Amino acid sequence: MKILTIIAVSGGLALGSISSAFAQDQMGPQPDSSAAQNPAMKSPNTMTPGPLAKGRNSFTKAEAKARIRAAGYANIQDLMKDSNGLWQAKARLNGESVHVALDYKGNIVSQ
Repeated sequence: MKILTIIAVSGGLALGSISSAFAQDQMGPQPDSSAAQNPAMKSPNTMTPGPLAKGRNSFTKAEAKARIRAAGYANIQDLMKDSNGLWQAKARLNGESVHVALDYKGNIVSQ
């Protein structure tokens, strides 16, 4: 009789913890409202000042070219992704030949 009581109590506790874990999974992680916003991809009109960020770049070649074009560059040539994950190309900006680079966040820099 004592063993049956222990088994029943153990089974009840196990079911309670499973349903609690299931309820947590449905909610998912909640963002911290005080955290600084740093989206992985920015609009072509919003650039982060400073150096480009090295990292795994998920832009396809066509997406990178379209993004560079949307930022005002024309005649984009020799577009290639380098070992730092930066898309690099030759282009024209305001009639001048420039070297342009795009990072994984969508930031674009030319020189």
